[in-house]
Amino acid sequence: MLANIFFKTTLDRWKGWTIAISSLMLMFLFGMAVYRDIDLSIYQELPEAYLSLLGLAENIDVGGLAIGAILGFYGAITLAAMAISMGAASIAGEERDGTMGLLLGNPKSRTQVLAAKTASMWVIITIGTLVIWGLVYPISSMLGVEISGLDVTALMLHMYALVLFHGFLAVAIGAWTGSKGSASGITAGVLVVSFFAVGFLPMLEGYEDVAKAFPWYYFNSSNPVLNGIEWGHVAALLGGTVAFAVAALVGVNRRDLKSQSVAVTLIDRLRANRLTQKVTEKLAGSARVSSIALKTATEHQGVFIIISIAMFAMMGLMLGPMYGALPPEAVNAFRDFPAELLALFGGGDLSTPEGWYQIETFGMMAPAAVMIVAIAVGAKALAGEEARRTMGLLLANPISRTRVLLEKTGTMVLFSIAIGIATWAGVSLGSAVGSLDMSVGNIAATTLLSTLVGLTFGSLALLLSAATGRTRVAIFGAVGAGIVAHVLNSLATINEDLAGVAQISPFYYYLNTDPLMTGMDWGNGAILLGISVVLIGLAVVMFQRRDLRQSG
Repeated sequence: MLANIFFKTTLDRWKGWTIAISSLMLMFLFGMAVYRDIDLSIYQELPEAYLSLLGLAENIDVGGLAIGAILGFYGAITLAAMAISMGAASIAGEERDGTMGLLLGNPKSRTQVLAAKTASMWVIITIGTLVIWGLVYPISSMLGVEISGLDVTALMLHMYALVLFHGFLAVAIGAWTGSKGSASGITAGVLVVSFFAVGFLPMLEGYEDVAKAFPWYYFNSSNPVLNGIEWGHVAALLGGTVAFAVAALVGVNRRDLKSQSVAVTLIDRLRANRLTQKVTEKLAGSARVSSIALKTATEHQGVFIIISIAMFAMMGLMLGPMYGALPPEAVNAFRDFPAELLALFGGGDLSTPEGWYQIETFGMMAPAAVMIVAIAVGAKALAGEEARRTMGLLLANPISRTRVLLEKTGTMVLFSIAIGIATWAGVSLGSAVGSLDMSVGNIAATTLLSTLVGLTFGSLALLLSAATGRTRVAIFGAVGAGIVAHVLNSLATINEDLAGVAQISPFYYYLNTDPLMTGMDWGNGAILLGISVVLIGLAVVMFQRRDLRQSG
């Protein structure tokens, strides 16, 4: 039974990891090919401190730029995100799905189930890291790029330790709380905050040592690709991993496990309140056919709330005063950052408040925040019901397939808009508190476009969910398409030969007119909205024609 848990977990997860790693190495191949055609002499003008932060050598070459900027950032983020997803599902996911009782009904203890789950995660992370490490050399050789002076092995070892750290942190949180949403949301928040904290705290006088409190510091601050393995940093990350494993073991054995998800939802709380009881019950509908939209909202409220708070507070409100606190020499140094590097993060002039927020918030985080929620809702809207065998219960009532799909789509749209509003409010307040004097209207325009970009990929997830009935296909298909589209658009900004190709990417219609400075481009907004409408329309057609699955 123990071996069965290990192998089943591995079989359930290997496809997603394969898609993620394949997409990452495609980005690496594409990026290295593009970097061969640009002038890298501009990087020599950057201060040594910034080159160190970015993991780049003073005399940067094509190999160093591709490995440092793509594998050192996208690689670490991608693998850590995959580990977080797997770690959060190891215990809390089984409880949410109501399958933990089936596992423990066999002659295996909680400790053995946890061991099998974490062993599977460790094996997949190990193999995935080795595959990436092994592919770097043939790709570089195929493109004729010299990387002999770079310590790829050191970078991969540091990345391996970082990924294990976040994966086991998610396991520990899930083991203590039984909430997959809390495990994935909190750990993802640690990852994101860690990256930004390590990047900018050293620029604030008196806060240099605070960066050492964050795991990203032990991943890249020693520049392993340039200076080799920093064993103390690797040991710190692996020590945290062991501590989280022990914490997970204690948590899963001390707590009363849930037979299924029994968390009190926001709707339940509103119903229990006398002031909102009547209104909520009217919105929720009858007991026989409760509102599908509200049902969907309660299923995803955890991740929605966490992301909304993060975008308002960390990526909005806090960044304004942070920029205002930067010393003049740091702001002036931002002017020297090459556009080729900043393009990977959305582009912009870091020496201006608008450029600061475009790089830090709107370039990647704002559309990614909407994408996370929209894809989660879209992917599980239909395929999730089929996997849980609850679709038949919905359709047994006098409602059509189209109504089910559209009500779930409505929740996806409303959640996306709400995250956009939280982002707009946070950035606007951050600008006011930091005395940055940014245009509130332009912030709203940029936020609206970021929301539409996120909805585009959420609609793609909905279409894949409707067409296949498989949650993983919908999630990884939409996420993979989003990553490729973002990188394609970023690389097109630094290579004129790709300018025409970039127009197939939804991200092209997001920031190409610089909305933080110029305001709303209604033509671009209409294109993004039109793509979402077409994808949702196709989802309706595919869902109507397909025989529904009886299991996941």
